[in-house]
Amino acid sequence: MATTDDRRPKYQRIADSLREAIRSGEYGPGDRLPGENDLMAEYGVARMTARQAIGVLRDEGIAEARKGAGVFVRSFRPIRRRGIQRLAREQWGNGRSIWSADIESRALEVDQVSVSEETAPAYVSAALDLAAGDLVCVRRRRFVLDDKPVQVATSYLPLSLVAGSAITQEDTGPGGTYARLAELGHEPVHFREEIRSRMPSPDEVTQLGISPGTPVILICRTAFTAQGHPVEFNEMTLDAGSYVLEYDFGAS
Repeated sequence: MATTDDRRPKYQRIADSLREAIRSGEYGPGDRLPGENDLMAEYGVARMTARQAIGVLRDEGIAEARKGAGVFVRSFRPIRRRGIQRLAREQWGNGRSIWSADIESRALEVDQVSVSEETAPAYVSAALDLAAGDLVCVRRRRFVLDDKPVQVATSYLPLSLVAGSAITQEDTGPGGTYARLAELGHEPVHFREEIRSRMPSPDEVTQLGISPGTPVILICRTAFTAQGHPVEFNEMTLDAGSYVLEYDFGAS
């Protein structure tokens, strides 16, 4: 009697076999994977089936296509996002980017930055405890690590708090937005992050350079002052294949 695995589509079984070969070390980072013709010959399948199998690995972020060269095992090292350490005051309070807790000596570039004044969407007004129609400073950025887009982020801050400050400029200076908030008397001391996974929008597919159907991680962070006032709402969309989320905390 056939097993459940045997009844799976042929392309899925081929993808599973290739995935296992990568995990076992048969194919290492940067190695070329069998192409469509190779898979057709080895498994006796049609070209579309071979193409679908390769597409599964590409959508999972395991493999990447290089024009004119073939499909290769992705060599990108995932980012270990240290969710607690990166927000510590000793990071931004000493003029360091919160990213420095994640990337060590790797090359990070913010290759797209825009800053604008906009009316807060309803969900942002709710997060920041603003009245309908209140203006916010909106900071949109794209982060590129080792020449690969890994995250797009949009921060919203009450314009009444940050108008005229460096936060409304593209370059916020050492320590970034949180250091500037502290200088303005609105130091963030507490953070709340909500995390979920979903499929990317067409714009996120383009921005992150991923295949449609590749999962992304959405992290929504709200920063609060010691008095409990929300001062920033930040929506971060991460390429799920580029990240490991790490939270190190004690029991209480």
